Order: sequence, then C-alpha cells, then structure tokens
Amino acid sequence: MPSVGSGRTPAGWLLASAVILLSACGGGGGNDGTTPEPQSVRELLRLPQHLADPAIPAYNPLTAEKIVLGRHLFYDARLSGNQTQSCASCHRQALAFSDGKTTPTGSTGERLLRNSQGLANVAYPSTMTWASNVLLELEDQIHVPIESDNPIELGVVDNNRAEVLARFDAEADYRRMFAAAFPESDSGATIQKIIFALASFCRTIISGDSAYDRYYLGDQSALTEQQVRGLRLFNSEQFECFHCHSGINFTISYHDAATTPGTITYPFFNNGLYNIGGDGSYPLGNQGLYELTGDIFDKGMFRPQSLRNVALTAPYMHDGSIATLREVVQHYVNGGRLIESGPYAGDGRRNPFKSGLVRSFAATDDEIDAVVAFLESLSDFTLISNPDLSDPFVEAQ
Repeated sequence: MPSVGSGRTPAGWLLASAVILLSACGGGGGNDGTTPEPQSVRELLRLPQHLADPAIPAYNPLTAEKIVLGRHLFYDARLSGNQTQSCASCHRQALAFSDGKTTPTGSTGERLLRNSQGLANVAYPSTMTWASNVLLELEDQIHVPIESDNPIELGVVDNNRAEVLARFDAEADYRRMFAAAFPESDSGATIQKIIFALASFCRTIISGDSAYDRYYLGDQSALTEQQVRGLRLFNSEQFECFHCHSGINFTISYHDAATTPGTITYPFFNNGLYNIGGDGSYPLGNQGLYELTGDIFDKGMFRPQSLRNVALTAPYMHDGSIATLREVVQHYVNGGRLIESGPYAGDGRRNPFKSGLVRSFAATDDEIDAVVAFLESLSDFTLISNPDLSDPFVEAQ
C-alpha cells in the first residue's frame, strides 16, 4: 500500500472501507431492503451516558456518511497544497490528537506560533482555537488551517485550490464518498464540503473513558488515594483550578445542545505567563485576544483549555513553553512566571492584566504531586486506541 497522499490508491479499497464503517454506524440499508431511520447524534458519536449531546449547527447535520468522508480527509496529505501534510500531522491519535511539539511547522516549513491543541471533545468549547472570539464553530475554525496564508498550514490557497480539489474528484472512491455525504449536490469536491465532513469527523473524537470518568460514574476504586486527594485540591479554594476548568470537559469554555444561547460564555484569561517590559506585553504577534481586538486589556488573554488527556498533550500553554504538568501546577502556585533574562524578561506575577484568580499561594510538594496525579487520571486510553478514529489508509494496507 503506498503512503498517504501518494495519489495512488488501490481500486475499491476506499469504498470498501466506507461500506464497512457505514455498516458499523448503522448507515447501510436494513435486512429487508428498507432504509433505516436516521441515527441520533448520541448513536453516531457513541456518547457515554454522562456526556451531553453537543451543539451541532443546523446547516451541517451529522451523518454517518460525512463522518466516513471526514475521517479519510483528516488523514490524507493530498489535502495540503504540496501533499506533504494532513490534519493528522499536527493531531496524532496516540497523543490525544495533539502533536507533542512546542509549536508545529506548516506544510511549507513555516513555524507556527501556537501549540497544537488536542482535539478530544472538541465539539463542546464555546470558542475555537487559543484566542479567538469570532471562531465559534468547528466549521468556522477548520477553514483556517486549510486556507490560511499567514502562517501557511496546509496551504490550500488561490493558486492551487482547484488542483487540490481535482485530486479528490479524480478518484472514483472519493467521488462516491462525496456523493454519499452530500447527496443533494453534484458539484464534486468543494472546500465547504471538505470542511463540513472534517467537522463531522472531529465531533466523533469523544473522550469519556478515563479513570476519572469511571470514578465519576461510581467506581470508587478507579482513582488512587493520591488522585482523590488531588481532585479535592483541584476543586478547593486553595488551588482554585475549578474556576477555569470545571464541568465534565474541565473548562468553562463550554456549551452543549441544551445550553440556552443567551447563557453561553466566551472566557479568556491572562495567567501571568509573560510581562515583557513590565507593561503586560506578551511576545509580539502572540499576545492572545489582543491580536484580534487591539484592546490593551486583552493582552495575554487565552481560552482556558479542556484538561481532558492533559497528561498526553505536553508541552503546555499557548506557545508550548512549559514542558511538564508539574511545572504547570507550580506556575499557578507561584501566581505567574518570572523570566529573569533574555528577550522575554519580565515578571508575569506582576502582569497588570493578569486574572485575579491567578495568585500565589502556599502548597507543599505532596499537594502539588497529588494534583498532578489527579490530572493524569484524565487520560483516556480508549480514545487513543479507538479504531474508529484511526488512520483508514493504514488499515487498508
């Protein structure tokens, strides 16, 4: 089997893979030749009982066919302008769909400024990416890595867009998958269809089977004594982690299908990571929400990330500048970060825009270790081995 993105696909394997997946999802016909009833969101996403239905925009209803197409596109390097990278290049299943790098490199070698986030439960945040108050849906966000030219990620731009789309139109199995996913359209591959299919697949990246989840559901033996202590400290007024990382997805940037629209919040915080020159500045071009709004009070404002699988998604912070979980917890115990020398020198503990929730406090090594142990209990090893989320090109070899 040739590598992903080679442009040489054995006849029929993509279609066979799609048929198998659709059958597993209940997307095929019934035994009596009738068409089955459409599956519910819960069935399509295989949601565990304690996770709510995510909010899915009405203009892109979830279907098994879109999920199948989106999964193939997610792993196909032909979606990049120069056919060198796929979505999975920066979102590896083994790392809870992060990449383990400080910051990623785009398909043309351009270094990006922000750490690749894990995609577990990406259906639930109220805003997308590290620091945007305008990207509110996956469909809004996905076009950025595909089509952005500053910086270039996948690099589908004006001078190669038609060529990229033609790669999928030229392949019979992709033509069938696009037709099945979008039966009311005969236009073939389009950027909008690709985005809709990728969003549908990404919503299936559901994490709800960690040791913590089992404890939450009543298995008192699922966590160690140290982890239970860490959970209590996490939710205490001493550590105050829960103020930004609460709820079933461990972030207050959250909404689901039952959330009343007027009650959705869009939180961003400055956590004292930098204070260049003592005026609250972060590194140029990477100053959080300020880069969009120009409002000085938005300097250093970033979205509180979900902590699910956090032990698998190092390094940490928006720029990957903290290497370990213990260093992260120590950062908050310190009330910010002091950088004594170099171009980023400054005392983040004194950042004038820092959240009042980020304050120094006393904590023992044992307490910090307990919180770290609890955070490790959020790792979902079912997620990282789930065959329904794996590379279908590898399966076909």
